[in-house]
Amino acid sequence: MNGDPQKHSQPRRIVLRLRLQRLALPSLDRLLARRNLVPALLCLFGALTWWGTGYEYSLISSDPAASLESSVSSAAAGQTKRALEREQRTLLRKLRRYVPRALFIVIDQTHNRLYVHKGDQVWLEAVCSAGSGMILKDTKHGRRWVFDTPRGRFRALTKTRNPVWKKPDWAFIEEGEPIPADPSERFEYGSLGEYAIYFGNGYLIHGTLYERLLGRSVTHGCIRLGRDDLRKVYAATAIGTPIYIY
Repeated sequence: MNGDPQKHSQPRRIVLRLRLQRLALPSLDRLLARRNLVPALLCLFGALTWWGTGYEYSLISSDPAASLESSVSSAAAGQTKRALEREQRTLLRKLRRYVPRALFIVIDQTHNRLYVHKGDQVWLEAVCSAGSGMILKDTKHGRRWVFDTPRGRFRALTKTRNPVWKKPDWAFIEEGEPIPADPSERFEYGSLGEYAIYFGNGYLIHGTLYERLLGRSVTHGCIRLGRDDLRKVYAATAIGTPIYIY
């Protein structure tokens, strides 16, 4: 090699000294000595770690195929979402065409609620009582009755003020009484409340003497309402009003 090694190392020392001076590290001369080169490098590394290198690192897939597959999956998911949203809007438009424009009644017998709708609006929500689901057996004649409220679409067929209940056979069997031979002994007054709306097969929307039991499934299949709610429903209901029970 040509030249004096000391002369070549002199500029490097000056540059390194200036940089270490900027870091304000003590004992620069001692750290630059060959025997202390390792501590000097450790100090320099610590300083760089403190201030950072200026580079940012992020996890980037080195597999182009994986990146392409991820992009395709995201695009497909976006297309699927837009297709489902279009389908939902189409179904909602079709559903609205089936909603009656006039007043109609909806009965949720699972939660014992009666709703009076006027178009898309709920005009009245009332606590009611629906069928208990109990089974009564007539061991003497081999008959049985299931006290369920029917489900489906019905219509208000007749409306009655001060209805009179003509008790069927099961009412006497349930009470442990003999079935009367005289039909007049079957009539019971006042137990159905002030009003009744008949919607077929012996089923009524009517009042009750036991309003504390409203909200429970305790009836023999009819729908019971409290006095105030019954008055409103009776006044709003016309013959032919749709009644939906589920």
